[in-house]
Parts: sequence; structure tokens; C-alpha cells
Amino acid sequence: MTPDERFEQLKLELPPAPLPLGVYKPFLIVGNLVYVSGHGPVLPDKTLIKGRVGDTMNEDEGKHAAQQVGLTILATLKQNLGSFNNIKRVIKVLGMVAATPDFEKQPYVINGCSELFAHVWGSDNGVGVRSAVGMGSLPGNIPVEIEAVFELEEAQFATYTA
Repeated sequence: MTPDERFEQLKLELPPAPLPLGVYKPFLIVGNLVYVSGHGPVLPDKTLIKGRVGDTMNEDEGKHAAQQVGLTILATLKQNLGSFNNIKRVIKVLGMVAATPDFEKQPYVINGCSELFAHVWGSDNGVGVRSAVGMGSLPGNIPVEIEAVFELEEAQFATYTA
């Protein structure tokens, strides 16, 4: 199965790809790598999931928010590349969780995104290196922000370098 077919099987809805809220690019190709800036949990109606893990939401709600961030990242990839099939593999995920000082399950929360990517690209190519860290706050009171690096398929890389 292709990544596009695996995503279709999940029966999940992509939100709209977000526009930058500052001076940065949400998506950038350098060589054969795709860099995706930090994304928040955008819902299909363009609103954001808000809250703080360990305070206004529990770890499972935080994990769901991380999955929604993963969907938002996928929306950016789809908008810019046209297909998830153009991505060879996940290289790195950096997950930031807005949480109370005593919250210790940041990796569990970020699994919401990592598990989504593993479903789309498979257990080998969908899992890269990762960091999951706690933050006192994140922009707009979002509970999770994630940035990622992906490797392009060789044919897609040739398209961007030609």
C-alpha cells in the first residue's frame, strides 16, 4: 500500500494547511529534505485546540491534540507536495508539550503524532528520531507544537532540483 492509501484507510480529515503567523516559511525543501516549521493543532473548522496538559486537559486529550498536529503537518505536506507518496521517510520529530511543571509524560503525548506518521509511512519509514519536551506555555495557548523533517522520494527530489 502507498502512504496515500494508508492515510485513506484511517478515515481522518485533514484540516486546512495553516498560513504563517510570523516571519517564517511553514515548509521548505533543502536538498532532499523537507523541513516543516512548528505546527499547532488546527481543526477542520480552522480553530485551534487550546489548553495545558496536566491542567485543563489530561494526557489522553494531549495525545489527541498531538495527533491533530500531525494531521496539520500532513495538510501542509499535501498542499505543497500533492501526495504523501512523495515522502520517503520521517527523519525527525520535535514535539513540545505545554504542561504543568509536574507533568512527566511528554513522550506519551507526542506519540499521538508519531503513531499517525507510522500508520501513513509504515513502522520503518514512518518512525524517525524524536524529542518530546515540556514547555511552560506555547503560542496561542495551544497544548502541543510539533516540527518535523522528512526525506523526499528520489523521483520527487529530482523534480525540485531540475
